[in-house]
Order: sequence, then C-alpha cells, then structure tokens
Amino acid sequence: MTISEFKSLYTSNKETTLHHRYITNMHIKPLLDRLDSRFNVQTIGESVLGKPIYGIQFGTGKKRLLLWSQMHGNESTTTKALFDFFNTLSNSEVLIHLLNDFTFYVIPILNPDGAEAYTRLNANEVDLNRDAQTLSQPESKVLRAVYSSFNPHYCFNLHGQRTIFSAGTSNKVATVSFLSPAQDQETTVTDSRKVAMEVIAEMNKVLQEFIPGQVGRYDDAFNINCVGDTFQSFNVPTILFEAGHFENDYGREQTRFYIYASYLSAFNFISKSENSGANYEAYFDIPENDKCFLDIIIRNANLGTEDSPLILDIGVQYIEKLINKNVEFCPKIEKIAKLSDLYGHKECNANKMRVLDAEKLPLKEGIENDFVYIGGDKFLLKL
Repeated sequence: MTISEFKSLYTSNKETTLHHRYITNMHIKPLLDRLDSRFNVQTIGESVLGKPIYGIQFGTGKKRLLLWSQMHGNESTTTKALFDFFNTLSNSEVLIHLLNDFTFYVIPILNPDGAEAYTRLNANEVDLNRDAQTLSQPESKVLRAVYSSFNPHYCFNLHGQRTIFSAGTSNKVATVSFLSPAQDQETTVTDSRKVAMEVIAEMNKVLQEFIPGQVGRYDDAFNINCVGDTFQSFNVPTILFEAGHFENDYGREQTRFYIYASYLSAFNFISKSENSGANYEAYFDIPENDKCFLDIIIRNANLGTEDSPLILDIGVQYIEKLINKNVEFCPKIEKIAKLSDLYGHKECNANKMRVLDAEKLPLKEGIENDFVYIGGDKFLLKL
C-alpha cells in the first residue's frame, strides 16, 4: 500500500466518536452493538468490579490472530485504532481479503476498571502485565482462557508509552515502539521470535515513510511474569506495540494513525508472505528506546539570586489526571539540574534570568506549577 492509500483509508474510516485519551466500556459499547453480523461480539468475563470484558471474533481464515488492548487501562491509543480498523473492514473492499485469510480475536479493553479510573492497574491495584504466571486476577484469567481456547498463531499485545522515550539516544521521540519479547533468560533469538521480528521489521519499513527515525525497540530483558514473554515462551510469535508521543499530540490522535498503519502493514504482510522469520535481522536496525525526553525544558535559568546566580535547567513532566472524565496534563517540576543530555518536547531559554514559581518563590522538584515567572514575566507550563 502507498502512503496516500493508508491516509485515504484512515480518513474515510476513523471512528470519530473515540477521541483523546479517555476510552472506556461506555465509549465502545455502542460501537460494538452496531458491528455487522460478520463480527461475533460476546461478553467473555468480568473485571474485579463486575464490568463486562468484551471479545470480538471475525474472519474465516486459517491463520488465527489474537489482539488485546488496554491491559493497562490508561493506554487507549491502540484501542482507538482497532475501531478504525473495524470500520475499514466494514466499509471498504480493499482489505476484505483479510477476512478470508485470518480469524481474528480481539479484546478491545481487557482492564475496564482501570480504563474507567484512568490508571495502569486494575481495581485490585495489580499490573495485569505482571500477572501472567500467578493469574491472580479475573482479567488475567479471561485473557489466558481466550488464548487457550483460540490457540493463536500470532499474539498482538497492544500498549501505550510515556512521552519520555526516545528512539535511541537521539532527539527523535519514539512515536511507536515494538518488541519481540524474549522467551528465556538468555534472550535467545528463537524461531518464534524471528517470525515476530520479521513482522516488526516490515511495520518499521512502512512507518519510516511517515515518521523517519521515530520508531523504537524495547530492550528484551526477560520477565516470565509478563504476558508477552509467557506467550512467546509457548512458541507463539508475540509482538508488543507501544503507542508513543508525536509533536504536540498529547491526545494521541496522530499516533493513532501510525498504529492503524502498523496494523494494516502487519496484517497484509502476514497474509501475503510465508513469514518464516528468515529476514529477521532488520529488526535489530531499529534503535533501542532510551529515556531522553521531558515535556518542557527551561534552559539557562537562574535558580539563585541576582547577586549570587545559580544557572541550571528546569525539566517539567506532565502528570496525567482524570478530572470530570477528562484527562488533563498537570505540569510538575521533575528535575532541576544541568540537563544537557535531555531534550524537551517544548524548550525555552531563560537567558540566565531568575525563574520563580507561581508564588514568586524558589522552584523545587516535585512541585506542580501551571506557570512560572521568567524574569518577571509569566511562562505558561500547562497545555
């Protein structure tokens, strides 16, 4: 597919009722209800607080693909892109072959309690992505039951990542990141990992046309308690998706498109190729993620006095808070230091002027401020 074809399909099929970061069962239930008869929607279990967990099966092909999103409740970008994909299948003939080539099983929100509270954890404050072995939580048991009954050929583990991540140690933000998880302590490059790596390499090739240098790769340190590592240890090619930041895109609407394009490129590649994993080496050309970004950096700030200046940089990180069912980004002073090894998504130069908090007092790490004073003038930190 060409760049223009990706963009045209997305523009025509974007699910406009899903927007920004707060996506819950309440938002997706009407969309599930309107899916046509090719989509078999069922309630496959309940969360800790009794909310339904929905599963969607569609397609008649021999290759079985299992996808789950919002295992971490506040990571919703991949969920939005799933519904864009559903719309594309419903409204366009371009991808109709996928319904013949694959049987899909999708869990759009695995952690509905976490989604409603806009938190990573479930209602028992357990990280479901560290519960793959003990299966202590009802949501974990639902996913494992689907895995066991569906017996997938591929697993797609769909997540979102913070704004801090860079593609390598560069000033390129990791807008999308991937991982072919390890399946043993030695991080052996096994046959199933090679298959996953080859798919990731194909997605990266497509994404480089849109966001050159902005695709990252997570380190593959092994943790059998993680779902991806566990499923990979069963010799099922498993791919971790991480939806990240794009310039000024705190609602993750632009990133949503890149995730959509990743889905389509992965599905088309698996559909049309043997995908033996023979061409897995290109996976290692993707730079490993680093943590090189803050949301705002104020350079060359005087944190001392006019008579005794102390010239440092101020790093600001946004804290995501759910307020009246809206996600707001609240600025917190994260670091006061020389930050020459970090980049800001937004930067300004204080030119050695004094920088004070909203009360015109010295700044301190860990304090939230909507604005600061730079040389007596207000500088807005809040989005």
